[in-house]
Amino acid sequence: MRYGYFGTMRVKPGHRDEVVATLVSGQDGLKAAGCDLYAVGVSDDDKDLVWVNEIWVSKEAHDASLRLPEVKAAIAKTMPLLTGEFTSQEVEIVGGLGVA
Repeated sequence: MRYGYFGTMRVKPGHRDEVVATLVSGQDGLKAAGCDLYAVGVSDDDKDLVWVNEIWVSKEAHDASLRLPEVKAAIAKTMPLLTGEFTSQEVEIVGGLGVA
């Protein structure tokens, strides 16, 4: 079964666009690491909240991706811009449009 990680992160006021740019710029190696979907989203209803939705071939592939140099660099760059308020949900992906 595929592994899904869906979460939010609250950014410090005025830093949303910078965080989003960093998150989407470090995705080149994710496909090769086993990521099938990596989507970053925002809403006009809450300008300081960023959504990240990921689907991976396995939880192990997701966990291994956190050790990739580009992912570690993105995390290091992003963390000072966050408030520390996160939500997360791990799910087992059972199917859907675009999911093998």
